[in-house]
Amino acid sequence: MPDANDLLAVLIDADNVSPARIDSVLAEVSRYGVASVKRVYGDWTKPNLRSWKDAASAHVIQPIQQFDNTTGKNATDSALIIDAMDLLYTARFQGFCIVSSDSDFTRLASRIREQGITVYGFGERKTPESFRNACDRFTYLEVIETPVADDAVESTPVRAQVPAVKLRTDGRLVSALRASVGSAAGEDGRANLAAVGSLLRKQQPDFDSRNWGYAKLSDLIRATGLFDVETAPNGGVMVQQRRKAA
Repeated sequence: MPDANDLLAVLIDADNVSPARIDSVLAEVSRYGVASVKRVYGDWTKPNLRSWKDAASAHVIQPIQQFDNTTGKNATDSALIIDAMDLLYTARFQGFCIVSSDSDFTRLASRIREQGITVYGFGERKTPESFRNACDRFTYLEVIETPVADDAVESTPVRAQVPAVKLRTDGRLVSALRASVGSAAGEDGRANLAAVGSLLRKQQPDFDSRNWGYAKLSDLIRATGLFDVETAPNGGVMVQQRRKAA
């Protein structure tokens, strides 16, 4: 479980992320720890990155200049990767937040995890599966707070809750929930919700109840109608697969 005092390095690929989303990203990052280092990488001579100036200044994010020295080669990615490895070797950080939808960071995420350091990925739904699965946890930008519309990004509506009938026909979701509840359950068949959530994210780093329009995992599980969810005497939440009527 993340600790509120964990030191995090937040590394942003400006070529892949609009500044209109940075408020939402940093709010989400704050759930996992303290953003001790915040850097955004790009070629700031390019007109399309001009809108990052105000966002970087407002959030005290250090802009890192990287010229595109060779056509067709992403020098920005290389600069971010080199900095990430330098920061990793300081052994100061409990987590790295990589903000990009680019699969080029797949090996970087894997390498950081080899050191026992948590990797949080943030990107759009188009992010390749390889990068999503290389992270400990991956959050889609579309499911965190709706970005403010500007000239670069159109406002995205908040996702409506998927109704119960559709949740129950989502085979991948139902299988994942049943498997995780079964694995976390004790002899009485009940499982702690926190343990269920941990198992789900280990199997699917991009698992997030907000992907289906539900703010909490307990809300999503209740909505399926396949599980009983109740509060335990110690204040925890317990989940049990609902038995079929005889």
